[in-house]
Amino acid sequence: MEIKTTGVAGTLESSDIQIMISKGSNGIELDLDSEVKKAYGDQITKVITETLQKFGLENAKVKATDKGALDCVIEARTLAAAQRATETTDEPKLEVL
Repeated sequence: MEIKTTGVAGTLESSDIQIMISKGSNGIELDLDSEVKKAYGDQITKVITETLQKFGLENAKVKATDKGALDCVIEARTLAAAQRATETTDEPKLEVL
């Protein structure tokens, strides 16, 4: 999957997260700004990274500004930003159990 433009999803409202995805060349580079980074930064990073990998993005610069979003919100915002960045409506690959 190729990033064609900068994709943004989410807001800076409480309980949300704003995700901005642009072209990258060195894997997934994540810049996370969160008031709860110390406690939940690893989990937020994991959700964003796994969502992008399922979507098929291997190289991307990601700027995430978290305002206390739940995992399901983080995943949805990441997917929406990825779709906008790649100019597609493709769904992420589902894991087969």
